[in-house]
Amino acid sequence: MTGKNDNARLIDVELDETIGQSTPDIEHERAVAIFDLIEENSFSPVGDTDGGPYRLRLSLVEKRLIFTITRESGELVATHILSLSPLRKTVKDYFLICESYYAAIRSATPSRIEAIDMGRRGLHNEGSQTLMNRLDGKIEIDFDTARRLFTLVCVLHWRG
Repeated sequence: MTGKNDNARLIDVELDETIGQSTPDIEHERAVAIFDLIEENSFSPVGDTDGGPYRLRLSLVEKRLIFTITRESGELVATHILSLSPLRKTVKDYFLICESYYAAIRSATPSRIEAIDMGRRGLHNEGSQTLMNRLDGKIEIDFDTARRLFTLVCVLHWRG
């Protein structure tokens, strides 16, 4: 990659106060999810001819996830509002299978753990694809970035 495409990425992700604070464990998971997302991503608002890098501020308003995208300088690039309804079932199922996975680690056979983990990864991929589809025409992201964003969406919903 050369030129403008090198800057088609996030350099900062901030959670708005509408997200709220949670337990120290969940705050740690949120921080890890943000770190992973910033560490490696491909992120480009559709129609932005000036290029990034970008800062992303996430807010939650009435069960909608608001993406406020700015340049490194703080100049507003775009704001997108994404209903979380299409992700609700996948996130719920993902949490259920994660609980099964963590319970299995303590007592199940390796083959059972592997089977549950495959299901867990499958649901994660499904949620990531749904997120990519919902952002289509708004923000260009690759699948790995969609996976990291889906992880962050899950952590935002995790109540501990």
